[in-house]
Amino acid sequence: MTSGISNLKINAGRLQRRLADLATIGAIDGGGCARLALSDEDKAGRDLVCRWMGELGLSITVDAIGNVVGVRPGRQAGPPVMAGSHIDTVRTGGRFDGNLGVLAGLEVIETLNEAGVETEHPLAVAFFTNEEGARFAPDMMGSLVFTGVLPLADVLQTRGIDGSSVGENLTRIGYAGNAPVPAQSPRAYVELHIEQGPVLDHEGIDIGVVESVQGISWTEIEIAGVSNHAGTTPMSLRCDAGWAAGSIIAFVREMAEEMGGSQVATVGRIEFFPNLVNVVPNRAVLTVDLRNTREESLRSAEARLLAHVAALRDAEKVQIATRCLARFEPVPFAPEMTALVERHARAHGLTTRRMPSGAGHDAQMLAAVCPAAMIFVPSVEGFSHNVREFTHPHHIEAGANVLLSVLCELAGAAKPAGVHS
Repeated sequence: MTSGISNLKINAGRLQRRLADLATIGAIDGGGCARLALSDEDKAGRDLVCRWMGELGLSITVDAIGNVVGVRPGRQAGPPVMAGSHIDTVRTGGRFDGNLGVLAGLEVIETLNEAGVETEHPLAVAFFTNEEGARFAPDMMGSLVFTGVLPLADVLQTRGIDGSSVGENLTRIGYAGNAPVPAQSPRAYVELHIEQGPVLDHEGIDIGVVESVQGISWTEIEIAGVSNHAGTTPMSLRCDAGWAAGSIIAFVREMAEEMGGSQVATVGRIEFFPNLVNVVPNRAVLTVDLRNTREESLRSAEARLLAHVAALRDAEKVQIATRCLARFEPVPFAPEMTALVERHARAHGLTTRRMPSGAGHDAQMLAAVCPAAMIFVPSVEGFSHNVREFTHPHHIEAGANVLLSVLCELAGAAKPAGVHS
């Protein structure tokens, strides 16, 4: 930090209280949260966070895809240094994923307000719509529209798992804003996030310095076979959509293990029709999630999956259609931003580890339009998208203090003349 504010620290208890208060909205058994994007629970969470923004004196805007940005003015006008993340969750989410980055950003603002610290450049806190992609595909939807990668008109017509559209739901919950998209690019963007994996916890490291986000490929596969009696239809005469789906599930696991390195593969959703115990399925729909830190390896995995699907089509005499739900190349973060996070973490006496992110984040979209960085804190036993998701309070505090330091340097924080602690 600069100008005599190097000892500034966030209020850890206040940040924990906000995390707990937000977690009551959409609370589910086991301590987790279910706030699917643009649901009633998401609206209630948005309303609460917007109320906190207003209490901190931030100027709040809502854009046409429902992204919310609260801005604290600087001594100069111009694009803000932005912190942020998301507050939507998966159906079995925890209380830290996404929420930490947003609420730690608010805590930084309140800490600066209390200390009478001004910044040369404006500071902003943002939360982006439908980061999870659990209700509407693709994930990171709000930040993709914010940065101009996805056209607003197309996204508003996107229908979710319940058949309703993004546009309908934005209007229904009152978050179809009038701020334009694509938006003005921030001066810089920093996202504090739980790791959502076991590495930091396993190695006893305080802070993950994120160098990149691995590439993501989501494919929906629909298989059409023939329904028939499970007892009277010989195995050799079946067109079994269920068997073909099972073959794909086994293939992607075996492929990922064979490729090794950072390759991972997941079948996260599957549906059978008519879904009866004694009927050969005539239709199956499943999703395949492939991820890798190297674009060429990700392309290889995609090609191998499609080749397996083609072979299945011929062998089982089923019809198979594939649809891309999301595709993002690996994203490296600006080296100077990575070094900045690392330097401030070490200045706080914290241990660090440089690492990629296995999950997708809004920061990877912002990285295309401004210098961006991510700060990871440990997830106990690596649990995330799970009600058991937990990060120790001392790690929450450490991560938020690193965020405070980084934002202060990027925004040019200083006490006005005559103001003392």
